[in-house]
Amino acid sequence: MEAAKKNRMRQIKLTGREVSIVRTIGFAEAMSGAEILEHTRMEAEDVTDSLNGMMSAGFIESVPYCEEVDTADLTNTAFEINPAYASELRSAMLRR
Repeated sequence: MEAAKKNRMRQIKLTGREVSIVRTIGFAEAMSGAEILEHTRMEAEDVTDSLNGMMSAGFIESVPYCEEVDTADLTNTAFEINPAYASELRSAMLRR
């Protein structure tokens, strides 16, 4: 039964930008948007778009909670991996 359940679950597929952000945030504690920008060296708009996509899918959560983050608020918001998806995100990063 467990094997059948795993086969029905969708596989998470991450873009290169999303992998970079997930690796930067890590799986231990929240990281500020400013730190994510510094570590990824990506444009703020690209980081914002990727974070909003992953937040809408439930993979990442913001602190304080918001459904979508604005580029202007990015540096004042922290982000963390949703523990419910941590295992699947690790697997998705290994498949890349």
